[in-house]
Amino acid sequence: MSSAQAAPRRGPSAVLRRLTGGLGRSRSRPLPDPADRPLGRAAQAAALLAVVDAAVAEQAAADRSLAACGEPGTVPPGLAELLSRQAVRYGRLTGWLRALPADGDLAGIRDLAIRLVAYHQWMLHQSANLAFAGHHRPRSEDARQRINGLGAPADRLRELRNWLDVAARA
Repeated sequence: MSSAQAAPRRGPSAVLRRLTGGLGRSRSRPLPDPADRPLGRAAQAAALLAVVDAAVAEQAAADRSLAACGEPGTVPPGLAELLSRQAVRYGRLTGWLRALPADGDLAGIRDLAIRLVAYHQWMLHQSANLAFAGHHRPRSEDARQRINGLGAPADRLRELRNWLDVAARA
């Protein structure tokens, strides 16, 4: 038996701190740790904002990847790995949203954020399926070439982030 102890389990906030540090945007506000104490409304909104902000920060890269899926001709081979990494990031963000406490109206806001971020993940996954299918049937190829980005759900997520920014300051 090994005498090494298992690494302590990290909660969503510790993982969020690590994740948001690498998203290309510097964080001006610290991420709250819901495990420390019960969160008030403003702290819950700030926690939701941190995750939604991270999801919005990823949108430009996801849009570029999705647009590349829809380009006519051969899809770049490195795109599959990129789509996969982006989908995994959105999947993690969805999990962290589910783990955050939200009372009252923030519960509905959190649920909407979960649906929108999960849509981003789904869109990346489905686009990869169309772009890298072993067979290219005309109907599938037509669908693939109509892919051009995240669309209206991305706009809605940005609106939600702006609303949460105001709520977190209140």
